[in-house]
Amino acid sequence: MKILFLADDFPPQSFGGAGISTYELAAGMKKAGHNVFVITTCRNESDTGELDYHGIKIFRIASDYPDKWRAYVSLYNRPVVRKVEELLKQIQPDVIHANNIHFYLSYHCLKLAKRYAKVVVFTARDAMTFNFGKLETIRYLENFDCRTTWRDHISQAKKRWNPFRNFCIKRYLGYADKIFAISKSLQGALVQNGINNVEVIYNGIDINEWHVDADTANRFRKDNGLFNKKVLFFSGRLSASKGGGKTLEALAQIVKEVPDVVLLVAGSVDEYAHIMQEQAKNLGIEKQLIFTGWIEREEIKTAYAVSDVVLMPSICFDSFGRVNIEAMASRKPVVGTCYGGTPEIVIDGITGYIVNLLHTEEIVEKTIDLLKNPKKAEEFGRAGHERAKTNFNLEDKVKEYIVVYESLIEKKKPSLS
Repeated sequence: MKILFLADDFPPQSFGGAGISTYELAAGMKKAGHNVFVITTCRNESDTGELDYHGIKIFRIASDYPDKWRAYVSLYNRPVVRKVEELLKQIQPDVIHANNIHFYLSYHCLKLAKRYAKVVVFTARDAMTFNFGKLETIRYLENFDCRTTWRDHISQAKKRWNPFRNFCIKRYLGYADKIFAISKSLQGALVQNGINNVEVIYNGIDINEWHVDADTANRFRKDNGLFNKKVLFFSGRLSASKGGGKTLEALAQIVKEVPDVVLLVAGSVDEYAHIMQEQAKNLGIEKQLIFTGWIEREEIKTAYAVSDVVLMPSICFDSFGRVNIEAMASRKPVVGTCYGGTPEIVIDGITGYIVNLLHTEEIVEKTIDLLKNPKKAEEFGRAGHERAKTNFNLEDKVKEYIVVYESLIEKKKPSLS
């Protein structure tokens, strides 16, 4: 089959959770013997054009615009849509699999996809199909109620609110032959907000790629000053919603019980990182906060390898939390959020702990427990590794999607009767 993926962000320019998951799914399709293409975007004209990335042909379209227009341009980005249509005519795919297209490619691409492909599949990877940003309403944080109202949308978008946005998105989703969510939590949130007929296929991971040798791990420890330290690892985009501030509050208490603990943050020192540094200074734990700086994707695996506990501290609806399966593939226990999909991935008391980040004492207690009981942490890590292999195996997820593609194509064949 010719399978075309649509994604706003995609490696090697983007290594966010959604981009990585889409890439690994595409790579899995390629490995399974299918002809795989990707249409994605970039910010600069100099980066446009065709690129071969690990055997996958990627087409990059330049798009950049002020965020204030997002609620409108995300529906129909005219210059991008025109170029997407040209590529669809050229590729003539059997299957178009749309992922995150809610910023640059725009939802209108689903209508084009219906015109040029035999089958159109859409995978929702976050709350953006029904919300104007991260889902962190009081209703959700206090009662796990994902329903949003026009008041919530206005509060979040303010003057950028488009009253027709969600209606238009639902109409565009109607062009998809099948809609998937990456967790049951997201499936439920979509249904609560009027997007029905959604099935679940979890993200997958190739655990065979998550082995780091001792020499590489020791070099990383030396470069980042981690020898003789208990390492808490925080990976992902930094923001208050991702729990950066709450993590530091917890760290200030953890260090009293475990003086040699440090918080390792994968990433460069950006605007929010400066906020974290200032907060750490005010809490008297600036020496316990270590930023790796920008590191390549392979080095991320080393960061997991040298860690004692991995934190997944989102204080918002985080649909899946790729950090969870990466930690489990690395045989590391997770202390994870009760919000979003994490409780479906991390089994409380078996592969890690589930905590409510609004209650700082919970993350403090559970993290200290794992740091002071390395045998328990090791047992959790082994259990997590086995769970990743059994429940989140990338090859299995690829097969699940291929079965869907083939079934939908078969249904569309003309009857001989």
